[in-house]
Amino acid sequence: MTGPRILIVGGYGTFGGRIVELLETDPHLKLIVAGRSRTKAATFCDTRKAARAALEPAAFDRDGDLAPQLASLAPALVVDASGPFQSYGARAYALVEACIAAAIPYLDLADGSEFVAGIKAYDEAAKAAGIAVLSGVSSFPVLTSAVVRELGAGLARIDMIEAGIAPSPFAGVGLNVIRAIASYAGRPVRLRRDGKDVAGYPFTSHRRATVAPPGRLPLHSTLFSLVDVPDLRALPELYPGVQSVWMGAGPVPAILHRLLIFAA
Repeated sequence: MTGPRILIVGGYGTFGGRIVELLETDPHLKLIVAGRSRTKAATFCDTRKAARAALEPAAFDRDGDLAPQLASLAPALVVDASGPFQSYGARAYALVEACIAAAIPYLDLADGSEFVAGIKAYDEAAKAAGIAVLSGVSSFPVLTSAVVRELGAGLARIDMIEAGIAPSPFAGVGLNVIRAIASYAGRPVRLRRDGKDVAGYPFTSHRRATVAPPGRLPLHSTLFSLVDVPDLRALPELYPGVQSVWMGAGPVPAILHRLLIFAA
């Protein structure tokens, strides 16, 4: 007998597919692998030969009429792994609203600072529906916040937070990630600098750092560029006394990084 039905929107994409890969070992789950194309969803499910969870391909259009789609699939949890969240437009929170109306818990992998900051508007409605609504459940800001909390334990105050993510050259980068980055490169984003909220311009501000884990050989020196991520707003709220917050990424290959800098 299968347990909870989990709807993964964008389930055959880079990040949604990784979620399926991590959950498919649990025989008690039913994973609804969904996206605009049921054919692509079915093809992806067919490749997961070793899956112990039940995989169900489905067509799901987050820009369509959501209530009947959710009613038909009847999930116990909705995970939005589609994106790019920066370009969701006027109906940015339509899926959130539909989940609250249907009392279905929701979480997403949003990496856009404005989208994640806006989820607070649904806090009271989610509580009234008795469900959790979580946004930004991704590397930024989840991992960075955890590291800041760990490193900052016992400190009298924190004045500056700088962090960066350096993806492995072997890691898959989805088309939506490139679209998201291209949508905000060179456009103003809000960040904390010298105790004030000011405008920063992604991929026009840079840091260079060498990642050197203790007891390991250091990696190559990496160029990090400012990116628009939820941490830019979330960390000043978590640490009101912080004077400056800067978040960067060191995308690979280097030629792609240079092109993004040029475009910005």
